[in-house]
Amino acid sequence: MMEEILVCENLTMTFDDGEYIVHALKNVSFSLRKNEVLGIIGESGSGKSTIAKLITGLYQPTGGNIFLGGRSIVRLKRQAQKEVYTKVQMVFQDAVGSFNPRRKIGESISDTLCRLCGENKHTAGKETALLLDHVGLPGDYAEKYPHELSGGECQRAAIARAMSVHPEILICDEATSALDVSAQAKIVELLMHLRRIHNVSILFITHDLPLVSNISDRILIMNEGELVEEGSTEEVITRPKTVYTRRLLDAVC
Repeated sequence: MMEEILVCENLTMTFDDGEYIVHALKNVSFSLRKNEVLGIIGESGSGKSTIAKLITGLYQPTGGNIFLGGRSIVRLKRQAQKEVYTKVQMVFQDAVGSFNPRRKIGESISDTLCRLCGENKHTAGKETALLLDHVGLPGDYAEKYPHELSGGECQRAAIARAMSVHPEILICDEATSALDVSAQAKIVELLMHLRRIHNVSILFITHDLPLVSNISDRILIMNEGELVEEGSTEEVITRPKTVYTRRLLDAVC
């Protein structure tokens, strides 16, 4: 059995604005293994993106714990949180919006290298050119602004930025949802290539069941904040255990 590098135990997330209480996650437990692609499927409001924000520290859970390499990463101090950022990186749905519109693509990637890896600007600049080439973009794209790139190109740049710190885990939160079919296929191909080359584990969050069934080793099914089904891709797709999973499968058949 492959090593578990990320373990989430009884994750609970409640939002309370004083008027309404929303239970975004209800005692969700799962693990991510080394060099695994784990797909998380769910409709809007299922809690799948909340999981990503908890793992990356954007939210703190109401209850439960998250372990990275056997160490709890909940409520860490700033320096310890910085160490987590070098091990866990996120690729968002809105690639253009994830970049500072006033800074060139190369500057954004170099800033990440300087801030998280401690590299100087000269070294970071050279590394940025290599990273862009690694994701299939010309080196001169470092001089372009986010709005000058297509959606697929900007997502490649976002992946380059995420991979710049050599993460152990790459979280893709609807990373291909805003792309056309052709660009989507190319981004998925790139992610699978990076997985093979760098042994990175991928948490692939999406509502696209056919897509995730083609690339994932295991699948989690989320519904209204609860983990309703978990198993190998083959098990979940061919032998679903819950009515909800069967309904999702029927909707795409």
